[in-house]
Amino acid sequence: MISATPGNPLNIVLDTNIIISSIFFGGNPEKIIRLTLKKKFNPYISPPIINETLEVLYKKFSFSKELLNQVDKKIKSNFQVVYPLEKIHVLKDEPDNRILETAVAGNCAIIVSGDKEMLKLKKYKNIRILTASEFLKETID
Repeated sequence: MISATPGNPLNIVLDTNIIISSIFFGGNPEKIIRLTLKKKFNPYISPPIINETLEVLYKKFSFSKELLNQVDKKIKSNFQVVYPLEKIHVLKDEPDNRILETAVAGNCAIIVSGDKEMLKLKKYKNIRILTASEFLKETID
């Protein structure tokens, strides 16, 4: 079991698909977001991940500009925004590399993702890559 010490929550990165899933489908991604909002974890994000999230919400789910602004504010007020300096090119899908860069910049222990290619990595440097259910099992159970 992975645990954070009191006053020192675990640094994590949530892949865009986890954030989107939490909004529309609930389940484990929503549980993770709720725990994050309760400060059980330190979620890190970067401008490219924010932009990708907002773009998906706009293009695939027809979010209005007003709703996009609300989501943007909610993310920025609840996530630590980092600006990665290191460029990583490990995965074929370039947006997935932005997730790795954010995790490195945020000194994160875990990336939570539903992306198959990302999950195949299992680990990048010392950062573990887990599904939402694996993450909850290891941190909450």
